[in-house]
Amino acid sequence: MFIFDFFKNMLGYLGLYKKNGKILFLGLDNAGKTTLLRRLKDGRLVQHDPTLGSHTEELVLGNIRFKAFDLGGHEAVRKTWKNYFASIDGIVYLVDSSDRARFEESKIEFNKIIQTKELEKVPIVILGNKIDIQGAASEDELRINFGLANSSQIGIEKITEIDGRPIELFMCSVSKKIGYADGFQWLSKFLK
Repeated sequence: MFIFDFFKNMLGYLGLYKKNGKILFLGLDNAGKTTLLRRLKDGRLVQHDPTLGSHTEELVLGNIRFKAFDLGGHEAVRKTWKNYFASIDGIVYLVDSSDRARFEESKIEFNKIIQTKELEKVPIVILGNKIDIQGAASEDELRINFGLANSSQIGIEKITEIDGRPIELFMCSVSKKIGYADGFQWLSKFLK
């Protein structure tokens, strides 16, 4: 009973209770996709090997159904992402906000996703992970790098959709359990 209540409360907090959806976890290798999935599954932080293919988790507890596909982020594996695009309800795109050297590579992959016809209406939440690491990028820096902001004299104006598709960025630390719940709550508005 404790496990059921734990998952019910966790998914309810994330905005996924009594909702159905298939969600892809995408991003470059070492962005935190598998770590996030493990956190959502059992709340633990575990050391694991890089995901070389795909990993699927499905939780079915009463009226709760949440199916997540954690796809590896290595360059060779990214070519297989398109095999999972059919009937997807949402995308969680993770970015290692402490690894500025890979921002351009990550943006290229992100742009491939938003230019894919099959995904033109699929909402995307971007999680700028690892904000707990000293020197990590700010939200404004990630917004600018991913084309999610217009600069003005007053500051950064947020863009919340691209070509009619809802897109939002949330800063988080999966290891410290902060920020990602807001992203899932936002994404849940678009799930059935």
